Amino acid sequence: MTIKAVLTDIEGTTSAVSFVFDVLFPYAAKHLPDFVREHASRPDVAAQLEKVREDSAQPDADVEQVIEVLLSWIAEDRKATPLKALQGMVWEQGYDAGQLKGHVYPDAVQALQRWYQQGYGLYVYSSGSIQAQKLIFGCSDAGDLSVLFSGYYDTTSGPKREEQSYCNIAKAIGLPAEEIVFLSDIVEELDAAKAAGMATCGLVRDGGELKGHVNVASFTDIDLGAF
Repeated sequence: MTIKAVLTDIEGTTSAVSFVFDVLFPYAAKHLPDFVREHASRPDVAAQLEKVREDSAQPDADVEQVIEVLLSWIAEDRKATPLKALQGMVWEQGYDAGQLKGHVYPDAVQALQRWYQQGYGLYVYSSGSIQAQKLIFGCSDAGDLSVLFSGYYDTTSGPKREEQSYCNIAKAIGLPAEEIVFLSDIVEELDAAKAAGMATCGLVRDGGELKGHVNVASFTDIDLGAF
């Protein structure tokens, strides 16, 4: 089948891992406590705090205890949906204030713009919240790239290393999995996408090998017509 859509990971694929770990995570860790204290009664924030209580099995935790849980999750890079949602809210403030600019590799910017112009559907699947994804591309150091994408998916579609998640996304996109190529730097994610029927391409920007998949060093080397 002919590829009609590209589904891409962010961290390590379109964007530097260091941006997430050295910029975004520290920013969230620094600003999240005061954000939660200030906005704990805001309905969208309160809903996420309640999910933290559920996920941590601490139904009676007060705000300070919830903050302790969130900070421990940040430290261990836990892929917890309520944490990702709250981080996204904190980052939004940072982007709005001009304190943050999303990093996107120049080769990714050029390829995404070219594919968009050629009529491919472009989608994002990241463990970061949909809000955080939109901020990275909408407030990127290359300008507003959010117009290129037709949809965003996060852990609410399922874990990134499980086949069913990619089946769910293909259904949401409205294309057979075989007409979608998934880009990532994590072999377990690529394996899951391949098991779901998607074409796969591994980004090995720092060398190495993602076995069982096409490997490229940058977006410049991706030929969508070759899948």
